[in-house]
Amino acid sequence: MSWTTTSRFPVLSITRTRPGSGGGASPDAEEFANAPDEALLAFVQAGNCDALGVLFRRYSRLVRGVSLRILRDEAEADDLVQDLFLFMHREAMVFDSSKSSGRSWIVQMTYRKAISRWRYLTARGHYKNSELDGCVPGFAGSWTLAYDSSVEALLGREGLKKVMADLTAEQLQTLRLHFCEGYTLAEIGKRLGQSLGNVRHHYYRGLEKLRKQVRESKLQNC
Repeated sequence: MSWTTTSRFPVLSITRTRPGSGGGASPDAEEFANAPDEALLAFVQAGNCDALGVLFRRYSRLVRGVSLRILRDEAEADDLVQDLFLFMHREAMVFDSSKSSGRSWIVQMTYRKAISRWRYLTARGHYKNSELDGCVPGFAGSWTLAYDSSVEALLGREGLKKVMADLTAEQLQTLRLHFCEGYTLAEIGKRLGQSLGNVRHHYYRGLEKLRKQVRESKLQNC
């Protein structure tokens, strides 16, 4: 079995079969462990639970971390991890490797499900007397700012263009890697070849610019 690249991401090219599989081609455990996310998602689309198990081991901790930041409830975060991977098992066909990486798609699905769950819990009083209750409903704090339709819905198209233009290239890249790809600041530093101190500076300066735009949007919508 080998990995080849078509378009943006690597995909699986089967060149041998597993003994005892009745002639059907299927990678063994070691090959699954080394497979790219996009290839594993292709196997999940075909109903392969072993591939889903590998993705669970790779990303369950990250999914829980993102969920916990948004939901601020450990039990709810644990439930969302299970919900997210059940969704991947049932609806993996919605993943399109020509539009995003596997990691990015998993993080984006986590954000969407967590924000949806946060809205549900907020509407039922789960966060009574919480600082999360703002005048813009359905926005679970500035740390949930992912670069998708939820941000545009909050800031508006012009507001989003304004804040994106105000960010430096380093700030934009740092926030995008953190919120869209799920990397920690230390991991971002290694990817960008910068010190952790510099990455923290880009992160907090960029986040403050986003918060400023969010505050202005809240005042306009209250």
